[in-house]
Amino acid sequence: MKAHDGMYIDGAWRPADGRDTIDVVNPADEQVIGKVPAGSALDVDAAVRAARAALPGWAATPPAERAARLAALRDVLVARKDEIARTVTAELGSPLKFSQAVHAAAPIAVAGSYAELAATYAFEEKVGNSVVHHEPIGVVGAITPWNYPLHQIVAKVAPALAAGCTIVLKPAEDTPLTAQLFAEVVHEAGVPAGVFNLVTGLGPVAGQALAEHPGVDLVSFTGSTAVGRRIGATAGAAVKKVALELGGKSANVILPSADLAKAVNVGVANVMSNSGQTCSAWTRMLVHRDQYDAAVELAAEAAAKYGDRIGPVVNAKQQQRVLGYVEKGVAEGARLVAGGSEPPREQGYFVSPTVFADVTEEMTIAQEEIFGPVLSILRYEDEEDALRIANGTVYGLAGAVWAGDEAEAVAFARRMDTGQVDINGGRFNPLAPFGGYKQSGVGRELGLHGLSEYLQTKSLQF
Repeated sequence: MKAHDGMYIDGAWRPADGRDTIDVVNPADEQVIGKVPAGSALDVDAAVRAARAALPGWAATPPAERAARLAALRDVLVARKDEIARTVTAELGSPLKFSQAVHAAAPIAVAGSYAELAATYAFEEKVGNSVVHHEPIGVVGAITPWNYPLHQIVAKVAPALAAGCTIVLKPAEDTPLTAQLFAEVVHEAGVPAGVFNLVTGLGPVAGQALAEHPGVDLVSFTGSTAVGRRIGATAGAAVKKVALELGGKSANVILPSADLAKAVNVGVANVMSNSGQTCSAWTRMLVHRDQYDAAVELAAEAAAKYGDRIGPVVNAKQQQRVLGYVEKGVAEGARLVAGGSEPPREQGYFVSPTVFADVTEEMTIAQEEIFGPVLSILRYEDEEDALRIANGTVYGLAGAVWAGDEAEAVAFARRMDTGQVDINGGRFNPLAPFGGYKQSGVGRELGLHGLSEYLQTKSLQF
């Protein structure tokens, strides 16, 4: 798609406050494919004012009508899914098949789920001698990342719309074209002017202005834990609600009774998916000592198959960050069994699918989020040791457990300090709540729990 040179505010594309722009670069060939405005605090203020003006009307809109707008939004996403996939591939570098299957398809499912929820949710309930109203929290400032550019937008915007909130979106500067395309989708779906607004720009400028703005009632942020802390502190000073979906270092625990080959192969695929740029990726594989050598061999063989199947990481800075972690892993004594710190291609921000063996739990690569196609394999002595290692990071976003008996896997998963656990390769469910424990965040996205984040309650006693 062709980049817009303005901001989508109050139902129309408007010139930006200044002339500064952001280059959009294709990470596969390092070519500039577009330019978007670098929004200022004045652009953010205009968008928030539009959202506040639209709030009373949208909040008073019957849920059935809000559901109809969400259904229309879903239908436009379906009609433009090929364009969406091509746009994500161009600015993120994701292989087209993956963009079609995940980047374009997941937002359709999420939008559809909220169209149904908006139509069926009980926004009013009787509790004893009280009537409890569930009302929109107000104006939402949504700040989204680049790794799943449309999915993360829809995961915030759809429940906000269903709740009756109005929104100002500040997307990641690496993938703004997908956000601009989404603004076109919102417009085509007939969402009223001012209900959804888009400001492109840099995080320290536009993102900070949005988080600080007194007209914003809730800040919903997905990104790094470091930035999440700053946003949380900013919002806390104003006693403003936040929803934070942050980093992860998820454990993939393979119990001795599991199908080892299946668990390893699916685990490697999970880490390599989206070039490792997934906050919930199972980047730590935990294997019993008796099966460790076999698992390492299987993982190395599996990773070798992904050399030409994954795309680049998003930009040069991220490439150097990931390669730096690979070098640190070697320096701290981990053993490379696949990949390494040499870029596999001269052009583009590519990183080789990498697997480390002999990783110990105190190593940097076992504790910090790398956000690239890098897997660490750790050995454990017994089930209690596995649980201790699995829970032994500051994160708690996701994880996996494999066992021959499902009940055995579930019993282990219940003791993991993490927000979501896949049992024997369980499938993605857009209705299940997603979010973290510990430093992986505050709040939940998706499904009924995701809708609740955008509501506040009022009790009327009789």
